[in-house]
Amino acid sequence: MTASTGFAIARRTLLAAAASLPLVFQANLAAAAEKIRFAVTDIAGLEDLQREYGALVEALEKATGYEIKFTPVNSRTAAVEAMRAKQVDFVLTGPAEYVVFKRRTEANVVIGFQRPDYFAMIVTLAESPIEGPADLKGKKVAFGDVGSTSAHLGPMQVLADFGIDPIKDIEPLHVSRNVAVESLIKGDIAAIGMNATHLVSVRNKFPDTAFKVVARGRDLPNDPLLAGAHVDQTVIDKMRTAFIDNQQVLIEALLKGEDTQKYKGMHFLAGIDDKNYDYVRRMYATIGYPEYSEFVGQ
Repeated sequence: MTASTGFAIARRTLLAAAASLPLVFQANLAAAAEKIRFAVTDIAGLEDLQREYGALVEALEKATGYEIKFTPVNSRTAAVEAMRAKQVDFVLTGPAEYVVFKRRTEANVVIGFQRPDYFAMIVTLAESPIEGPADLKGKKVAFGDVGSTSAHLGPMQVLADFGIDPIKDIEPLHVSRNVAVESLIKGDIAAIGMNATHLVSVRNKFPDTAFKVVARGRDLPNDPLLAGAHVDQTVIDKMRTAFIDNQQVLIEALLKGEDTQKYKGMHFLAGIDDKNYDYVRRMYATIGYPEYSEFVGQ
């Protein structure tokens, strides 16, 4: 083989390799696009995420073909910032968190996790003279975690819907549910704000005590699965389709967790509109945060 022939062969080899580079690059991009980072705002640690949502993620991987990795976030604010920085792709959150996400990011709702009997209520002892919200004026009322949709914002909105200012007309307190119930039994507080699932739990833990609901609100909006603005629409569409086409399988997987039992009897809903959360925006205004641009209590 002459030197010129060898040079020609080498040149063709180099050109062929160079021509294949765009294909390799595209393949790498495709592989990268199929890796999804997933977070849940009320579950902080990786171990907890795996225990509560591991089965769901595994089933979702089979349904979509995507590789889904947990991304733990230690607060709701951290979740927002992670999405803004494109460090997380999908976030499962609550209605109260959604309106802040929407204000501070361009997040899109992928699917709604519909929770049956998900509404806020005001609860007191069955033997209490309290018969309605008006009877709570000037009295102490306990609420759950600051910023919680159904244990804080929702119950306060219930009072507002009945004409009671939850800031001025009552003395609001924030304590754990068990402490609140014990205080209610002792007569230290007049009522507690909670949701229907909480009431079932309270009745199970305090079987010798009778409770009554003196006010309840409308059903709360769905827990939304959000996608960051950086996520390709085809990925969002594929994820949404997977939830709808594999409802029963994914629901069964979701319910293998302990905290996820709140979703028992649920459905995945695709027709979620931003206006569905206007009731939550009213809640923020009721407690003095009309801009709903930051998380209460953080």
